[in-house]
Amino acid sequence: MIYKIRIILDAKEDIFRDLEINAENTLEDFHNAIAQSFGFLGSEMASFYTCDDNWTQDEEIALFDMAENGSEVRLMNETFLEDVLTEKTPKLIYVYDFLNMWTFFVELADIVKKEDGRSYPNLLFSFGELPENPPEKNFKSDPKFDFEDTFENYDDLDFDENWN
Repeated sequence: MIYKIRIILDAKEDIFRDLEINAENTLEDFHNAIAQSFGFLGSEMASFYTCDDNWTQDEEIALFDMAENGSEVRLMNETFLEDVLTEKTPKLIYVYDFLNMWTFFVELADIVKKEDGRSYPNLLFSFGELPENPPEKNFKSDPKFDFEDTFENYDDLDFDENWN
């Protein structure tokens, strides 16, 4: 089956791409298609995140395992699109380049039969130009955590100043 997917940049302006891709492709294949459709080189670290209908981030599916001792991180090249993106779970979050945090909302729009003579992945529609710099994020801090209090009570942190 072929998935028709909309990938939307998390920005005030409307910037999105509509792709169609084989459901049996890996998330690494999908990552490469997204990167190419937005004009990225594809050489930066990236991850997909499963999420709920309200875009609440859940499990990470990474391009590379950066853990030092064999963690349980799912990898893009071992995860198939049809295993994480379904009619029941039609949304993913995609983050490209962790230094710049290009963030995209990915949503399954339709599932169709493969057309003979068409190659996949296929860019169906492109809207908007990618800005030179990623849109700024407004990260909300935890209102229960008082940073001022933490630094005022430096002696209570049990930190060895002469560790080296």
